[in-house]
Amino acid sequence: MWKTLKSALFLGLFSMAAFAHAELPAGYRVVLLTENFPPFNMSADEKNFARDENIRGVNAEVVREMFKRANIGYDLSLRFPWDRIYSLVLEMPNYGIFSTTINESRKPLFKWVGPLSSTERVLVAAPGKSITVKDLEAAKQYKVGAYKSSSSAAFLDKNGVPYTESLRDQENIRKLLEGEIDLWATNDPVFRYYASLEGVKGLQVALVAEAGTEQYLALNPNTPNEVVERLQTALDTMRKDGTMNRLASPYFGQ
Repeated sequence: MWKTLKSALFLGLFSMAAFAHAELPAGYRVVLLTENFPPFNMSADEKNFARDENIRGVNAEVVREMFKRANIGYDLSLRFPWDRIYSLVLEMPNYGIFSTTINESRKPLFKWVGPLSSTERVLVAAPGKSITVKDLEAAKQYKVGAYKSSSSAAFLDKNGVPYTESLRDQENIRKLLEGEIDLWATNDPVFRYYASLEGVKGLQVALVAEAGTEQYLALNPNTPNEVVERLQTALDTMRKDGTMNRLASPYFGQ
């Protein structure tokens, strides 16, 4: 009988500990920030500010479903510029930002959930320009443009490629067409989406600089581990049960 009582007591204490581990403060919410980064996250009206249901995109849909399954509250807004919202997430507990990539300098600054999606990092040339570069070293002889504080800018920094910055990624399309830059460091399929919006055809990929770049949700380092674990578990389940492909289908026609 004593053994039975001990077993029951142990199971009861174990269940209580597990329940306590799963508890978050009452009313706990994560403040989620994002930017216009089509087709992954973007405002419905293409403006630089939006909230909640007025934010669409593949990763926005994935993040919504992930938080729903993890049973964690959130407030989502889209703002501009990226540099400012990135700094906010570094400074503010329980803030998060997507879509962003992990690199050596960023990795220790956040807690990470993902991947949400993947892209190819590319160097793009203007229509009619017969520019092909075999590697990043060869790209140094050209004028390169990138979005300020973006992962592409960080990638160029890491590889010692000089570049000029733009406050909006799509500004680099105009710069290509007007000859201000020779190459645009960006992502595929992102550049195709922007080119479509601007009515520009024939942009050419001069170099696939990095294949399979993965996009993540980055959380302030003071975010409870319980939050990170619940979100990652929810995302892994979504990938296994086909939800990820279902959510991406309207954007990529899969």
